[in-house]
Amino acid sequence: MNNTLISIVGPTGIGKTALSLKIANHFQSEIISADSRQFFKEIPIGTAAPTPKELQKIKHHFIHNKSITESYSVGAFEKEAMDCITAIHKQQPIIVMVGGSGLYVNAVINGLDEFPKIDSKIRVQLNLELAENGLKNLQEELKILDSNSYNSIDLNNAHRVIRALEICKGTGLPYSSFLKKNKIKRNFKTINIGLSAERSIVYDRINRRVDLMMEQGLLEEVKSVFKYKNLNALNTVGYKELFQYIEGHCTLDFAVAEIKKNTRRFAKRQMTWFKKQEHTKWFDFEEKYSEIIAYIEKQL
Repeated sequence: MNNTLISIVGPTGIGKTALSLKIANHFQSEIISADSRQFFKEIPIGTAAPTPKELQKIKHHFIHNKSITESYSVGAFEKEAMDCITAIHKQQPIIVMVGGSGLYVNAVINGLDEFPKIDSKIRVQLNLELAENGLKNLQEELKILDSNSYNSIDLNNAHRVIRALEICKGTGLPYSSFLKKNKIKRNFKTINIGLSAERSIVYDRINRRVDLMMEQGLLEEVKSVFKYKNLNALNTVGYKELFQYIEGHCTLDFAVAEIKKNTRRFAKRQMTWFKKQEHTKWFDFEEKYSEIIAYIEKQL
């Protein structure tokens, strides 16, 4: 099998984008983004999307291809990504995929898990609970019903929490028990590369990255989409904290501190997810690029 997908994962701010550009340039290939927030064209700063200069260097797919007003699911992404991969592989045997959204990465590599149909009334009730009591209550409920999901999914993503809870309540079984039942065989080989660092280093990089985002105009970006604040695409770290500031519920310094804290928590959950994935070769984030290339070429 000559067709290959090189998948690069790791926590936010670890240097995945920079590595993906080097690898894609080395193999003269294209890049597929599996970052569920970088799809949206209105929010490039807070999602740390590749810069226009970086996008010009290598052809990218699934960057700024959707609007925050559009409904987009992991199922839709899987289909579009597979169509894209098939088309590229007709011309180029190697493709690079990069992203920190574990569910989206897994959808491309292994396919989506199948879940039983759930009574829609359960989701309606969970959304009412979210509106009345807040996300914290739903998080605690998930912790009781499915600790594995509680420790692996993005707890700040209300949609993900509700999805896990509706499966738990609708089937009487943990959401996590339905994961990875049947892996789909893809017509390409996958080489999984992971970047990691000591937790203190990851956290320091996150803190500095948030400060840089603020310097680049994150607050102005958040203000520009404030009228859409109830959309699921914006119910994410970096935006909901600054929405609180704009609405007068906290100071700017507090909001920025919350962004850093919640991003650090998100990075921890990312590593929990990715470390459970099989067949990933982990490299220190400061590993020589030549060593990573050598490993990939050996696998090829």
